[in-house]
Amino acid sequence: MQFIKSLIFNLFFYSVVIVVLIIAIPALILPKKFTLLFGKLLANLIIFILRITLNTRVIFHGLENLKKVDKFFVASAHQSLLETFILQSPLNFPIFILKKELLKIPLFGWYLKKMGSIEIVRETTTRDNLGFFEKIKKVIDKDNRPLLIFPQGTRVKLGEKVPFKKGVGRIYSALNIPCIPVALNTGKIWPKNSFIKYSGDIHISFLEPIMPGIDKNEFLNQLEEKIYSEIEKFY
Repeated sequence: MQFIKSLIFNLFFYSVVIVVLIIAIPALILPKKFTLLFGKLLANLIIFILRITLNTRVIFHGLENLKKVDKFFVASAHQSLLETFILQSPLNFPIFILKKELLKIPLFGWYLKKMGSIEIVRETTTRDNLGFFEKIKKVIDKDNRPLLIFPQGTRVKLGEKVPFKKGVGRIYSALNIPCIPVALNTGKIWPKNSFIKYSGDIHISFLEPIMPGIDKNEFLNQLEEKIYSEIEKFY
């Protein structure tokens, strides 16, 4: 039965993604806000698909923390493909940091670039990467959209505690704005590298902001502790 539900979800999920990408093609030549609106539409459609195919609710906690500071960036746990889509629902058109290779994907990569995503070449030193943190600061200073980063650097299993990437501390120091940690349990519904999807509630918690001004290493320690402690409540 779970295999059948998973198959139906996958069919709906990928079909909706493809249809929205096709319908949104005119947005590629229109102002950026139209592309961003399609991103939010896709997020809400996926939340709806989770409900009707897997009987899975997406529950957002701590939305009031998004209103406690005027400008912030978001550091989220990363367990599945889901959060890269559904976090666009509560957030005000987030700016993604992503692998440069993703921008080369036909159509999908074009949208990512149109949305103002910031690319990075991983595990190498390039001229672009040397100015990476300055580039982020310039983008955030001129745009009133929150930066969205995944400090674990890759998807991890629910319950797995990998150290956060040190570059997150450098981003915190460079931006000098509050960080809102995000804990979630999407890996319980869509485990890493698994075709089978499961029913249940997805919990996404926006935690108390970490204010600017502390040492970047202390910030990283606080971020890990806050996110992993909250995730433990979702086991």
